Amino acid sequence: MGLLCCHDQVLWLVNMTSPGETQHYALVLIQCLFNHLPPEMTVGLLYDIGCQLECSSHKWGLLNNGVLSRIKFAISVFHAYGHQWPCQLVYHPRKCTGFGLSNGEGCECLWSLLKFLILILQVSGVRALYPCWGMPV
Repeated sequence: MGLLCCHDQVLWLVNMTSPGETQHYALVLIQCLFNHLPPEMTVGLLYDIGCQLECSSHKWGLLNNGVLSRIKFAISVFHAYGHQWPCQLVYHPRKCTGFGLSNGEGCECLWSLLKFLILILQVSGVRALYPCWGMPV
């Protein structure tokens, strides 16, 4: 998972070691970003499941209030249409002030550029990490 600026330049990358796009990866990236920003700066955050991340952060206190009050959450344009209508009304970047024409798809473009680094026939899963598991001895 990566954190990119509004110019689609990579700020930080996180190596995902568990399956699925769990929220703790995004939370680490957000905390890392806010450790390097002045305390009065606000940030517009485009994330595929930004609605869920904001809800979880408020409900469970995942981000402290000093950081949470400085974030405006939105959903990247491509993913926004997969969300329900009320969610689109609140989190679509075209309906939120401050996002301009940003579409939030910089990470998708980054992964597209880096896909040649991934072996095409690479096996993923437990057997890839431990090939001798399940093999007769």
